[in-house]
Amino acid sequence: MSELGPAEPWVVRETSLSGDALSTSVLRQRESVFALANGHIGLRGNLDEGPCGMPGTYLNSLYEQRDLVYPEAGYGFPEQTETVVDAPNGKPIALFVDGERFDVRTGTLRRHERCLDLRAGTLTRDVEWVSASGAAVRVRSIRVVSFPHPAVAAIRYEVAALDRPVRIRIESDLVANEEQPDQRDDPRASATLQAPLRSLSHSTDVLWHRTRRSGIEVASAVAHVGPPVSTSAEPDRIRAVVSATVEPGAPLRLDKFLAYCWGSESPVDNSLSARDEAVRWGFDELLRRQRDYLDEFWETADVELDGDPEVQQGVRFSLFHVLQAGAQAGPHPIAAKGLTGNGYDGHVLWDTETFVLPVLTYTHPACVGLALRWRHATLDAARERARELRLAGAAYPWRTISGAECSGYWPAGTAALHVNADIAAAVLRYVTATGDEEFLREAGAEILVETARLWCRVTHADDEGVHHIDGVTGPDEYTALVDDNIFTNLMAQLNLHGAADVAERLGVAGVTADEISAWRTAARRLFLPYASRRGVHEQHSGFTRLQEWDFEDTKEDDYPLMLHFPYLDLYRRQVVKQADLVLAMLLRGDAFSAEEKRRNFEYYEARTVRDSSLSAPAQAVLAAETGHLDLAHDYLAEAALLDLRSGGEASGDGLHIAACAGAWIALVQGFGGLRDHGGHLAFAPQLPDSLPRLRFSLRWRASTIRVVVTPADVTYAVTGSDLTFTHHGKELTVLAGETITLPLEPGATQSAPPTPRPPERRNAERKVKAGTEGAGASVSGSSEF
Repeated sequence: MSELGPAEPWVVRETSLSGDALSTSVLRQRESVFALANGHIGLRGNLDEGPCGMPGTYLNSLYEQRDLVYPEAGYGFPEQTETVVDAPNGKPIALFVDGERFDVRTGTLRRHERCLDLRAGTLTRDVEWVSASGAAVRVRSIRVVSFPHPAVAAIRYEVAALDRPVRIRIESDLVANEEQPDQRDDPRASATLQAPLRSLSHSTDVLWHRTRRSGIEVASAVAHVGPPVSTSAEPDRIRAVVSATVEPGAPLRLDKFLAYCWGSESPVDNSLSARDEAVRWGFDELLRRQRDYLDEFWETADVELDGDPEVQQGVRFSLFHVLQAGAQAGPHPIAAKGLTGNGYDGHVLWDTETFVLPVLTYTHPACVGLALRWRHATLDAARERARELRLAGAAYPWRTISGAECSGYWPAGTAALHVNADIAAAVLRYVTATGDEEFLREAGAEILVETARLWCRVTHADDEGVHHIDGVTGPDEYTALVDDNIFTNLMAQLNLHGAADVAERLGVAGVTADEISAWRTAARRLFLPYASRRGVHEQHSGFTRLQEWDFEDTKEDDYPLMLHFPYLDLYRRQVVKQADLVLAMLLRGDAFSAEEKRRNFEYYEARTVRDSSLSAPAQAVLAAETGHLDLAHDYLAEAALLDLRSGGEASGDGLHIAACAGAWIALVQGFGGLRDHGGHLAFAPQLPDSLPRLRFSLRWRASTIRVVVTPADVTYAVTGSDLTFTHHGKELTVLAGETITLPLEPGATQSAPPTPRPPERRNAERKVKAGTEGAGASVSGSSEF
C-alpha cells in the first residue's frame, strides 16, 4: 500500500507503492499532494509511466466555456460557466526494458519512493524494478516547475542497469486531449471535458491549439537533451524516442524541457523562446535558481513549531502549496484548488481574499498586489453584473475564471454578496501592511469605491433609521437568503468606512462629499443582530429561534450533511456548515468585547459541523483567543493535515488552498495572536502546554519582525525599520536591530475546559510526542533568529 513516511521537517516522502495505493482514489489524492506549480503552470503528481488517477496539466486561466441549463430559467441566471482545461501534458514517459513495458503493477517492485522537497521545490522519484525476465533497473526522476521562469517546467529521467546490461526504449510524450475520468458524484467536482483543444498546427518542437468555444490559443513546446532521440509529431502528440543498451554503472540520463504560452499574441514564438532559454540554462541551473527563490521565500514565511512534528511538516507543506498557487498571480487569479486539480471547475472563490491573500500579504506581498490587480482588471465585468442585478457599483462573481459570474446556484452564489467586501478588505489590508500607494491610486481605490456603491444601494433604513442588508447568504452555506447576516454586515461596514477614508484622502474622481457621507452613515447605522436572552450575537436575524439540529440522531456517515439531507432541512435549523459569526470575530474582532467573543464562540461551537475545509482555521483562532488552547491545537492539526494525511478522495481533485493558508492562520493568528484591526499591528501570543515553542516572521512595511513564543515568554526581533505594535493590549516600539523578550502573564497559557460540540463531529484525539524528539524534528538545527 501507499504510505507517507514519518513526518520530516522539510520533505513529504512516500515510502512504498502497492496494493490499495494503486486504486484510483488513492492515486488521485497523492497526485494532488505531489503536484508542482508556480501560479502559472501546474503539473499534477502523476507517475511518469503511469498508472494515472487523473491527468492534469493546468495553465492558469486556460478554460473552456459551457452552457448552464436550468430546469426553470430565471432573470439574472448566468447562461454560461467556465471549466479549467487539461493542457498538453509533457509528463508521460514510457519505459521498455528488454522489450517489456515498465509498470509498477507488474514485475517486482523492490523499492518505490517519492519525495516532495519543500526547500528545493522539486518532486523526486526513486524506483527499483525487476521485469518478468529478470532484468533489474533503477529509475530516478526529478521534476521542477520553475518559480523564477514561470513559462518553464522540466523533468530529468535517469535509467540504470543494476546487475547486467539491458536494452531500453524510452518514449517521451507531449500529448493533448488526454482521456478524462468520469465526473465524480459530488457537487464540488469539475465537469468532464473531452477533447477541448482543436489543433492549429504541429511540429516536432511545438503543438499549437485553440479551445473550441472560449477561443484561447495555447502553444506547448518541448525539447530533449541527452542521448540522441528520434522525434515524430501529429496534431495532438509529439513523441521523442531513445533506444540504447545500458551497462551497469553507466546510467542513461534524459532531460526534458517544457514551455507554455497562452492567451497572448505569438504564443508559438514565445513558447519556443522560453523553451530555448531553459535549454541554454540547463537542468542544474534551473534547480539552482529554484532553490534561491525558495530560500528567499522561507526566510520570512517559515513557521517553526516544536512538540508536534506532523503539524510542523503540515504547515510547511501548506505554505509551499499556497506559494505554488499564488507566486505568479496576475494577470491570472488564484483558484480555490490552485493548479493542483480541477475541483470547483478551476474557479476562484471568496476564500482567496479571505484566507490566502492575508497569508501572502505578510509573507510574500509581491503576489498580493498582482492578485488584486487581477480583480481590478475584471472590474468592468463586475460593474456589468451589478447593472444586470439592478444594483449600483460592482458585483463581483461568486465563482469565476475570467471575471464573469459562473455560479448557477443563486442562493449560495449571487446572494453571497459578501465577496465584494472580502475583496475590499484584502485591498485595505495589503495597502496598510505594505504602504503600496501606487497600487491604491491605480487600482485599489476604484475597487473600494465601486464595492462601497453596491453596499450603499443594498442597505436600507427602517423606521428608526437603523440600516439592514436583507436576503443575502453569508459564509455558512447551511443558511441562505437571510436578513442581516452579521459577517456580511460587519465586512460591508469595513468596506464602506475604508472606501470613504480613501476617497476623501485621495480625492477620487467622481466621488462626491454627499456620497462619502452616505457611506459613513450606512456603515455607522448597520444592524448587528443580538439575542439578549441567550446573551449571544446571532449569525443572522432570527437564527437563535430556529429549531435545533438533532445531533444525537445524526450518524457519522451522514456527514457532510449537504450530501444526505435536503437544504430545506438545513436552512430551517441551527446547524452551521462552517465558521460564519466565528469568522466575523476573527476578521472584525474589534466589533466584539472579550466576553462577547467567549459566549459567541461557545454557543456556535456546539452547532458547527465543519463540513467545509474553511471552518477549522477560524475556529482554531477563536478557540485560542477565548482560552481553549487544546481545542485550538486540535483545529490547527485539522487544517494543517487535511490534504496531507487525510487519505482517500478528500483532495483527489486538488488541494484546498484556503485550508492550506488556514494552517498559517491557525498558528500565527491563533497562538501568535496576530491581529491587524484598524490597520494596527498587534500580538497576544500564548501556547498550550503541548507546544513548547513557536517561531514565525512577517513583513510590515519596511520592517520584518521575528517572533518566538514559549509558554513562559515571547521574544520580538525587528530588522529594517523601527516597528510599533501592541503586545497584549500595550503599545510597544522595537527599534531596528533590537531584540526584546517579555514574560507572558501568569495564566495566559492555561487551557480552558473543552466546550460541547456536535457529538459525531468531535476531533479524534491526537497523541503527540512532546519533548526533544518533536523539537529536534521541527527545527532541524535552525537558530532562534
